Amino acid sequence: MADIWSQRRATRYGRYDGGPDPLAPPVDLAEALDEIGEDVMAGYSPERALRELLRRGAGDREGLDDLARRVAERRRRLLAEHDLDGTLQEIRELLDTAVLEERKQLARDVAMDDGDRALREMQLDSLPPNPAAAVSELGSYDWQSTQAREAYEQIKDLLGRELLDQRFQGMKQALENATDEDRAAIDAMLSDLNELLEKRERGEDTQQDFDEFMAAHGRHFPEQPQDLDELLDAMAARAAAAQRMLASMSPEQRQQLMELSAQAFGSPQLMESLARLDSHLQALRPGEDWSGSEQMGGEGAQDVGLGDGTGVFQDLAELDALSEQLSQSYGGARMDDLDLDALARQLGDDAAVSAGELQQLERALRDSGTLQRGSDGALRLTPKAMRQLGRSLLRDVAQRMSGRQGQRDMDRAGAAGERSGATRAWAYGDTEPWDVTRTVTNAITRTVGEGGSPAAGVRLQVDDVEVQETEARTQAAVALLVDTSFSMAMDGRWVPMKRTALALHTLIRSRFRGDALQLVGFGRHAEVMEIEELTALDARWEKGTNLHHALLLANRHFRKHPNAQPVLLVVTDGEPTSHLEAGGEVFFSYPPHPLTVAHAVRELDTSMRLGAQTTFFRLGEDPGLARFIEQMARRVDGRVVAPELDDLGAAVVGSYLGGRAGRGGGGAAPGSMGDWFGGRGSWVGD
Repeated sequence: MADIWSQRRATRYGRYDGGPDPLAPPVDLAEALDEIGEDVMAGYSPERALRELLRRGAGDREGLDDLARRVAERRRRLLAEHDLDGTLQEIRELLDTAVLEERKQLARDVAMDDGDRALREMQLDSLPPNPAAAVSELGSYDWQSTQAREAYEQIKDLLGRELLDQRFQGMKQALENATDEDRAAIDAMLSDLNELLEKRERGEDTQQDFDEFMAAHGRHFPEQPQDLDELLDAMAARAAAAQRMLASMSPEQRQQLMELSAQAFGSPQLMESLARLDSHLQALRPGEDWSGSEQMGGEGAQDVGLGDGTGVFQDLAELDALSEQLSQSYGGARMDDLDLDALARQLGDDAAVSAGELQQLERALRDSGTLQRGSDGALRLTPKAMRQLGRSLLRDVAQRMSGRQGQRDMDRAGAAGERSGATRAWAYGDTEPWDVTRTVTNAITRTVGEGGSPAAGVRLQVDDVEVQETEARTQAAVALLVDTSFSMAMDGRWVPMKRTALALHTLIRSRFRGDALQLVGFGRHAEVMEIEELTALDARWEKGTNLHHALLLANRHFRKHPNAQPVLLVVTDGEPTSHLEAGGEVFFSYPPHPLTVAHAVRELDTSMRLGAQTTFFRLGEDPGLARFIEQMARRVDGRVVAPELDDLGAAVVGSYLGGRAGRGGGGAAPGSMGDWFGGRGSWVGD
């Protein structure tokens, strides 16, 4: 028992590092897809839409731009908070201490010859103000004070430790109070390291060479690299940072450090070994930034020594790399390029978590079949993504119609037709027959999941009920004509138009599969479009509203489905200003030419003769457009709806459902849409 208790007490808890956090909430692909779809419909490519989503973040997650701002702020703070004069300042203090202690000793030593005392005091008084020159001049001075001699020797020891700390992080602390034996071990390590790097330059090194080197000197490398490349990467990054630090100093600071370096450990051998090492590292890792510089220091800046300053420059280099990764502006950029460990070091764990969630989101979007690359390498929304986006838009439409007949209409779509074989959850207002098997199965599954036993009885709840979906009995040939002229994009109607088309397309494909929908975009000319083509359509900055051509295509669609009820839905914000000539050329005139209007009216009359139920959706408050649309609608006994932009989708879907009521398709009751628009828009025609 004691052993077991000891094991329990020895349990330690730490951050989970076995991969993605199993307790992290799943990414919301539906929300992300909505945002991507919105940008795509605004004219962005799917690739750019994905990048924009990652840049601004999804939901309450930080985006790449937020992280990049934090990286830039930390970089600015590092530059402002550190001054590179730390080592020189420490040397000045040690030098002042040595001179002061020596003067005290000279004053106390009454046995000293007055001439000797005067000569020594003159030497101290005439020391040059340059610390490097003063240290050099005192190299041959015969110190009388033990404290003064120790302070002077500390200067040499400090220089050696700082120079080593520039290349080997932690050396300054490791070699504090170093003995001659410690210094000899460092000399041996540098000699062996230079020989190993020379072998690498000649292509003669082996893993055994590296293993033998680490066996002899591994205590100096707490990172425990596994091969020479790992060692080179770490050392080259720090050596390059040391070079950039030196380049960032003033000329006077550089000159003093170069002169002082010869005093390190009291021997020039260290500097010779380090110079060889830097040369090898530059040759083997030329891709490092060996020549950059920074303007550092500011009010209240903290002095840093050579080793700590090199660490600052390593941080700056890491921040620069993170900034490039976060920009995602280079070829083949992926979120997986982000170094989460570096983000955690520089910005904290919260930044790494945010970036990890963005990585997971991008990976999920690509792996879920939402986005895929075509044969041309371009990223595209898949049909699955289009269906998901359409369902989301349709839910939005339903919410806008919530509490009115329209919501019930969509849920009851096709109720009077044949069963489709599919089922769905029951919703208030449904009259479809229950699917008893699915309903009972749901109740049993729920009971078992709650810890109960079916043997004790199963009670049905509302959430258990599923109803049978049915197909509509009456088919409709639906033509949705959407204005794609430049005014639609200029006045912010581009995206609502696309959302409307996608919502209607989704409704018909999912609930009224027997209906035939044709989408027609009309600007200077008209063309039939697939839903993917329309949603990805860029804004067209050409003048012209060719309603005549659009109606020609709609009437052709109606003729192809002679047994279906024609439904004509026209979304526009302008009067017709172009038409097709007999030879197929486009005629354009603004203000509208009477001949253009006549061509449009003639085709509208043809739609009426084909039996089309027509609804115009007028966008904008132009009086001339209002008069024209009213006259057109009155001519064919149609309707005019003037919805707000946010309600355009609900208006079009509601009109389609309302039109189905007269055909026995299980749609809205007559007059229900008029009731809806009494609160959301305005009826301006019959």
